[in-house]
Amino acid sequence: MKKVLITGGAGFLGSHLCDRFIKEGFHVIAMDNLITGDLKNIEHLMPLEQFEFYHHDVSKYIHIPGELDYILHFASPASPIDYLKIPIPTLKVGSLGTHNCLGLALAKGARMLIASTSEVYGDPMVHPQNEDYWGNVNPVGPRGVYDEAKRFQEAMTMAYHTFHGVETRIVRIFNTYGPRMRLNDGRALPAFIGQALRGEDITVFGDGSQTRSFCYVDDLVEGIYRLLHSDYASPVNIGNPDEISILDFAKEIIALTGTDQKIVLKDLPKDDPKQRKPDITRAKEILDWTPSYSRQEGLKITYEYFKNLPKDDLYKYAHPREFK
Repeated sequence: MKKVLITGGAGFLGSHLCDRFIKEGFHVIAMDNLITGDLKNIEHLMPLEQFEFYHHDVSKYIHIPGELDYILHFASPASPIDYLKIPIPTLKVGSLGTHNCLGLALAKGARMLIASTSEVYGDPMVHPQNEDYWGNVNPVGPRGVYDEAKRFQEAMTMAYHTFHGVETRIVRIFNTYGPRMRLNDGRALPAFIGQALRGEDITVFGDGSQTRSFCYVDDLVEGIYRLLHSDYASPVNIGNPDEISILDFAKEIIALTGTDQKIVLKDLPKDDPKQRKPDITRAKEILDWTPSYSRQEGLKITYEYFKNLPKDDLYKYAHPREFK
């Protein structure tokens, strides 16, 4: 039985990856310090013999006994409400955490995939964004702690690949959604649905003309699985190129939830990207991958998940736990 370590395994994406690798017959080790992850996301896996959970911070030394075939490094705060409150742990997990995982991959002879992000493109001057674009990032702005952590993570990963010969893969993840997102984590989709379910006005930043492209989580996991098992070491965009303005998206959520909230405009945060759309040509050609879920299909599934959460969760704001 192949063994895989998934850091950030109790998080939104990490827990879905745990599910997929269990389904594929792997022995899965999930590692998480629970700074933003939640054990509820993986409690259904705890009784399984082929699943283990390590409560550990990957920014510190990692020890995994025995053989290890794959490492997926998904440990990182991912939403502005997280990395604006805990900027230093965000930088540490992208730098020290990545270094520790790569060292483990080298020692074990394991293949490693890192979760990078469309945020490496910053507020892009190229549209749609392809993997050859170097980005437009403010390293000392409020988003810099996340953007530059991910850019450093890519550089470190490629250095281990070229200098040490470690088998590495880099996925650049665009906006993804689905069950197990934290309802109030600050990102547009859960924020809009949470506001609709609570009967609050929908908050849109700026004039709402900025765009995003939303990918359903099952599609993302499929792309990641294919990339891990490919022979391609350079970055690959995985996301849904179906682009929509945030204002139109807010209107879609109101229609989906059957509510009659007003849309309220607030100031746009500093360095907020004005456009976001992946060029997925590389994923199509190398991985034979395209998203299969339309936004409408994925939103229906996600809304049903949120609608059935305990009522207390609607009012519980998901600030990250303090961590130094």
